[in-house]
Amino acid sequence: MSCGAILTTPYLSFPSNIFPRHKLVPATTGNNYVIRCSTSSPGIPVTTERLRNDTLLTGGAFDFEKATTCLTKKVLDSPKKVTIVRHGLSTWNEESRVQGSSNLSMLSEKGAMQAERCKMALSDMHFDQCFSSPISRAKMTAEIIWQGKEEPLLFLDSLKEAHLYFLEGMKNEDAKRIYPKEYTTWREDPSNFCVDGVYPLQKLWERAHEAWEEILLTPGEHFLVVTHKSILRALICTALGLGPERFRSVDINNGGLCVFKFNKGGEAMLHSLNMTAHMYTDHVYHY
Repeated sequence: MSCGAILTTPYLSFPSNIFPRHKLVPATTGNNYVIRCSTSSPGIPVTTERLRNDTLLTGGAFDFEKATTCLTKKVLDSPKKVTIVRHGLSTWNEESRVQGSSNLSMLSEKGAMQAERCKMALSDMHFDQCFSSPISRAKMTAEIIWQGKEEPLLFLDSLKEAHLYFLEGMKNEDAKRIYPKEYTTWREDPSNFCVDGVYPLQKLWERAHEAWEEILLTPGEHFLVVTHKSILRALICTALGLGPERFRSVDINNGGLCVFKFNKGGEAMLHSLNMTAHMYTDHVYHY
């Protein structure tokens, strides 16, 4: 069954068999578009013709006034953009060891190459400041990406990785065999992972809130953050108003990029999640 939509100034007109109760919809711009879809069957693409300008029919979020949760107790001096990078591949990543907050895992040769790719991918963008975890694998990644900048790196303890106690340094297969209950809880029900009455994810969520305040209240408009997978997950979830039980609902690759925009109320909009095109091509970002 054929269908069509024509946007003409100043109305959007749909065939009555699609929207019988809404014949005309006010248009938000003066652009004219034609959309054609041949059938409703899956696998048959919608054909779009642009008639004027280069604006996408779906539009874009150029600004926003309300989000899910405020991350600061103060109004920001300006809207902010934050680009977050997970550190490059580490020696313990390659050995399949539990890393946690340990400082013994270094950036591997491949990880250093990934950091160089991040540097190139972000080369056309200006950052007012770079924040990093002081743990070596993140620190080394940040130093590669930030090399040649005038502004000094800022190291935040709040960006350190989750503390995993006796599991840190163990190969995953050994941890699963020696501490089956604790390891399985960490992997499958991390919000209930507990060591001597301490819940690491609760501590991680507290530090994520602290990190957001430290970053967002810093003068400037665009910041770069280099950190670890677990705290990055916590940063994403806290920005979106999600609790520790949603910890494993997002995943970030080594060298992956995430981008947040913040309005002046300290509320977040997730712009991009785990961008990795630069890991496989010479892609340079321009957002």
